[in-house]
Amino acid sequence: MSYRKVNYEDVDQVSSAMHFLSDPLETEQVGVTVARCDPGWNSKPHDHTDNEHEEIYVLIEGAATVLIDDEPIEMETGDALWIPPASTRQIQNGDEESAFVLVSAPSIGDDDDDEWLLSGFAG
Repeated sequence: MSYRKVNYEDVDQVSSAMHFLSDPLETEQVGVTVARCDPGWNSKPHDHTDNEHEEIYVLIEGAATVLIDDEPIEMETGDALWIPPASTRQIQNGDEESAFVLVSAPSIGDDDDDEWLLSGFAG
């Protein structure tokens, strides 16, 4: 099979919001999570220093605040936020439901031998 498909609603929810899709999709280098956040929901503050994963949070519905190293970043539908591995991050949801797609992967280093060419990416 050349692809794998899963509906996030078929994946057990963790921490009252998170649907981790990497295991059912059997990904090898990228993490994908859908977070459907109830009003007032907060994620646990964390970083990815140990696994050196950078993350991108894309808010696809609603509005929320993401705390990055204690700095509140206000997000609205359509906003994308890049977070480096060592930064502490926490989603703080407001008074209405919101939904995020969270993507994580190992950081692309400065080593030219492992260059990952992104220009012209049509994906």
